[in-house]
Amino acid sequence: MKYRLVDLLACPMCKNFPLELIVIEEKKHQRRELSRSKPLCELWCSYLKKDLSKEKVETPCEECIAIEIATAVIYCRKCGRWYPVIDEIPRMLPDMYRNEGEDREFLKKYRDKIPEEILRSGKPFNLQQ
Repeated sequence: MKYRLVDLLACPMCKNFPLELIVIEEKKHQRRELSRSKPLCELWCSYLKKDLSKEKVETPCEECIAIEIATAVIYCRKCGRWYPVIDEIPRMLPDMYRNEGEDREFLKKYRDKIPEEILRSGKPFNLQQ
C-alpha cells in the first residue's frame, strides 16, 4: 500500500475523511519517477500527516512514492474503527464481514506498536472485550 492511498480512502462505516495511518512496517524501494506533477495527493498527505487543502506544503513525493507500507493500522477517529493493512493490502471491510479471530490476533501480534486507545476500545474488536 502506498501512503498516497489514504488520500483516497474514507471509513466504510461512517464515511469520515481523512483516516489516520499508523505504520508498523514499511519497505523502501529504489527511487521511482513520478508519473505526474507534485503533489500526488490532493487533500491529505498521509506521509507528512498534513491537510493539503488548508496549507501550502512542499511535499516529498519522490521519497514517499518509493515506500510500500507492508503492515499498518488505518484508524477512524470519528467512529473508533480500525482496519489492518496486512501484506501491503488494506482490509477495510464493514463490521459484518470482519473476522474477529484474525483481528484479535493482529492486535496481539502488534500490541507494542498500536496505540492503547485502539487496543482498549477500538471497534469492532479490541483486546478488552
